[in-house]
Amino acid sequence: MPTKGHILKSAEELFFRYGVKSVTMDDIATHLGMSKKTIYHFFKDKDELLSDFAKSFVNRNANVFEHECKLSHNAIDEIFCVMKHLRNMIQQMNPKLFFELQKYYPQAWQQLRDFREKHVTEMIQKNLEKGITQGLYRSDINIIVLAKLRLEEIDMAMNHSVFPIDKFNIAQVQITLFEHFLYGICTLKGHKLINKHKQIIDEE
Repeated sequence: MPTKGHILKSAEELFFRYGVKSVTMDDIATHLGMSKKTIYHFFKDKDELLSDFAKSFVNRNANVFEHECKLSHNAIDEIFCVMKHLRNMIQQMNPKLFFELQKYYPQAWQQLRDFREKHVTEMIQKNLEKGITQGLYRSDINIIVLAKLRLEEIDMAMNHSVFPIDKFNIAQVQITLFEHFLYGICTLKGHKLINKHKQIIDEE
């Protein structure tokens, strides 16, 4: 018997490949090899399926970020682990996905916005506090302001009017902005650790 989780996983594969607008309930049923009626047993419509997809996506990434934080030795190690996860996730995803959720599916998009406003903001602020304590980030930075700046950078990289998907690799844009942000807040000790991660030989 199919389960709700199995349907969501298969639907996610299609959303990641094609975006969300062009994928129909018929497409999902065909992909699963089941009747559309079976899918409607679990989800009343595509809006509800997308809302549950967004919840699942948010919870999974929250768990990954929490796990990475626990395993990391310091604030910069934590950032590089998050960047690696972010790069892998975006590379597997159709760049239209977030844009289409925002434009056509407000309920699902709100799930992602709530995750951004609460969990991502909290994660950034904790990382900044940890980095200051460890002497890797400058002690004079404004944590609240820079957390908001980092959130806006994430959104900007996804803004197709700023970085058109036919001209820019969205994963690379995200990593570039992330590294620029990181270099700007680091102490000399932090810079050396970044260069170690990037296998750059420090110049005297």
